[in-house]
Amino acid sequence: MVRPDSGMRILLAVLITLFVLSPAPAAAQQRIGTVSVRVSLDHPDWLYTPGEAVRFRITVSQDGQPLPDAAVTYSIGPEMMPPTVEKTVAVPPGGLVVEGGTMKGPGFLRCVATAERNGRKYRGLATAGFSPEQIQPTTTDPADFDAFWNAGREALARIPMDARLTLLPELCTATVNVYHLSLQNVGGDPGGAPSRLYGILAEPKADGKYPAVLEVPGAGIRPYRGRVDLAESGMITLQIGIHGLPVQLPQEVYDSLGRSAVAGYWAYNLDNRERYYYHRVYLGCLRANDFLTSHPKFDGTRLAVAGGSQGGALSLVTAGLDPRVKVLAAFYPALSDVTGYLFDRAGGWPHMFRASGPSSHRTPEKIETSKYYDAVNFARRIRVPGLYSWGFNDETCPPTSMYSAYNVIPAKKELLLALETGHNQVPEQSEQVKNWLIGMLKP
Repeated sequence: MVRPDSGMRILLAVLITLFVLSPAPAAAQQRIGTVSVRVSLDHPDWLYTPGEAVRFRITVSQDGQPLPDAAVTYSIGPEMMPPTVEKTVAVPPGGLVVEGGTMKGPGFLRCVATAERNGRKYRGLATAGFSPEQIQPTTTDPADFDAFWNAGREALARIPMDARLTLLPELCTATVNVYHLSLQNVGGDPGGAPSRLYGILAEPKADGKYPAVLEVPGAGIRPYRGRVDLAESGMITLQIGIHGLPVQLPQEVYDSLGRSAVAGYWAYNLDNRERYYYHRVYLGCLRANDFLTSHPKFDGTRLAVAGGSQGGALSLVTAGLDPRVKVLAAFYPALSDVTGYLFDRAGGWPHMFRASGPSSHRTPEKIETSKYYDAVNFARRIRVPGLYSWGFNDETCPPTSMYSAYNVIPAKKELLLALETGHNQVPEQSEQVKNWLIGMLKP
């Protein structure tokens, strides 16, 4: 056998050592995660004066770090209107600054940015407000508005309330009783058979006199469980539905109706002011107050109404129609200045007069009917304190439409802005409105 010499032995030892100590090839690593597209403004309050230039800043990140090789498609223009600028560009690590231009008068200018990653699209937006406190509504106040709704009140008063209560033990607490409530309401045809209004009543068990809160619903159709939290703080609460159906049915019933019988209900009979869908709804809110003010535990004075979206509009409507209401709280009210689209600016939900929508709604009869139901014309008649809250990024109830209602309210009013929010509430916002309402109602 031939033995390696000492030099060869040393070389072999070195090679073996290097092989043992060399790391194995690293396994390929892939990253996945939610991409964040953020659009921000160069004014911290998002407010500008007409003629002042706006700069939007767009960033794209993942795991808190700038996303390399990111590109965005962004558009800029008045909210809800066709954009005046559309571009696709790369985003540098430090973010992309975009000259947004300006507006000549009061209104809102919006930048929407979209990025695509791994087959998914991610979106962000920001909306600059130009002197929004100067926005005025496009809808007009019909000369016979008050006479029309006085006639509705008189028709409602002729219908017995016929209250029916069913205890819901599964929802009751140690201090609150909860009931399913049914009341008689006006029907869909003038002079026709009555309909019924349903809701969830929550009342303190203890003897005493309490303030009352009517909670009116957002759009759609769903079951309800009542505002037990407010009742536990010492209030009588009534949370209602608007579709003339019990509010304790299985979820699949509401889902089916939402796809069939009540789909697009906001346009039913829009060409007839006496038969329009919301005629029964608006008077139903007054019927709910009939019940609350007749409740044996009601203190006789402190009645509030509150809601968001469609419920925000119903809060304005109820406070404007019913002098028994002493305070209101409204989140992002819908049905406000719906005719805005006829004047080339954003209109309120449900956007029935939007040019890109069903143009059949743009008829003289439907436009005229809308004036009797637009929340703006009820806002003009509010005489009690109110707290209003929304964000600038709302694409369901555009801020132009909401300011159109807010700016004509002659009563004491407060506006709580959660600027970056869209058609939603953040917990801090909800909590502050709830605490404000309790503070206004409790002695």
